[in-house]
Amino acid sequence: MSFPRYPKYKDSGVEWLGQVPEHWSVVKGCRLFSQERDPSQPQDDQLSATQKYGVLPQKLFMEMEGQKVTLALSGLENFKHVQAGDFVISLRSFQGGIERSAYSGCVSPAYTVLRPADSIHGLFWGYLLKSTGYIEALQTMTDGIRDGKNISYQQFGQIGVPVIPVTEQTAIAAFLDRETAKIDELVAEQERLLELLKEKRQAVISHAVTKGVNPKAPLKPSGIEWLGDVPAHWRTTRLKYATKMIVDCPHETPEYSVDGDFWVVRTADLEHGQLDITAMYCVDQGEYENRIRRAALICNDIVYSREGERWGHAALISENDRFCLGQRMMQFRSAETFCPSFLMWQLNSKTTYTQGDVDTVGATSPHVNVGTICNYDLTEPPIKEQREISLFLDDQTRCFDTLTTEAQRAIDLLQERRTALVSAAVTGQIDVRQTTP
Repeated sequence: MSFPRYPKYKDSGVEWLGQVPEHWSVVKGCRLFSQERDPSQPQDDQLSATQKYGVLPQKLFMEMEGQKVTLALSGLENFKHVQAGDFVISLRSFQGGIERSAYSGCVSPAYTVLRPADSIHGLFWGYLLKSTGYIEALQTMTDGIRDGKNISYQQFGQIGVPVIPVTEQTAIAAFLDRETAKIDELVAEQERLLELLKEKRQAVISHAVTKGVNPKAPLKPSGIEWLGDVPAHWRTTRLKYATKMIVDCPHETPEYSVDGDFWVVRTADLEHGQLDITAMYCVDQGEYENRIRRAALICNDIVYSREGERWGHAALISENDRFCLGQRMMQFRSAETFCPSFLMWQLNSKTTYTQGDVDTVGATSPHVNVGTICNYDLTEPPIKEQREISLFLDDQTRCFDTLTTEAQRAIDLLQERRTALVSAAVTGQIDVRQTTP
């Protein structure tokens, strides 16, 4: 859908704004926002300034994220009072813009509180101060911000911003509320599709490694709770018997090298059967040899994550003498009775994950003990059937991965559209005054 432009434009004299509608004017930000240093009030709740949710009470933030945040129990007299409708410059504003607060409360003294003038429509400025062009302008004013410096009121105040009639601000904000809500719903649909694809992919893996691919095969009780019934001609075993080598990583942080020739496999590089080399860190020859002092990684070895958010993910190594283990990683080499690919898929199954989960319940940082891993209960089909199941799963997961890539691409395009629409509306590149709900 295309939108009309304003009848006439003029040069704003501000790089990030460019040409603006003729009836708009431009002033420095300090003309429209004052810096407030009011001390916190006794009834104030502590607020968090977040890029994801805006400014909200810390207790609510903890509920939404499922996290624990330490609340200050004393020293609140140094905190700053925030009124509903104020804006807050946080330590991360250079990354994602300045946040508007819908709540009254108090924030850390490290934050800057901005109070808007009466001529400001808060919802419109909530969009403008988080638009791409404004963030880029903010970054040019804050050299060295990545070294831990905060954005000062003086830096904020020097950036040129548009002065627009309040009725027009209101119309633009209403338009953006409607249009971004539509886009956000489409994004949410694609995100739900991603979750469904992830669940279905996991279900296909788990079913194949515990029931096989022949739906007519007679079943028998495995005698193991998490495996349930298995084909009557299958055996069960444990991981330590399915492998001829189990290696835990060296327990020190690798010395990474920008131009190293060897890749370090970290937990972040694994995704249930996939090994992503695009973002891998590298090491040089000396560090590589140090990392493989227990065993070298060769083609068809299995790498397995036993800690962190991605614990329980496994993938196959694709070539000899190029990879080494990062922290929190393990290495398995399958025994002759096991197809490496089948063993890798079984390690990625829900039934195996359930066994490791007993170690991680309630843990702040998930961690599975090596002893638990070595004793994972596994199915052991005949080797020929293992290969058939592996080929089936290679094909099935490839289809799921293609659909996942398409859904993620749709999300990226929608988010780009949202960003472009907001930027165009708040800088006057499109005229939305006459749009109707």
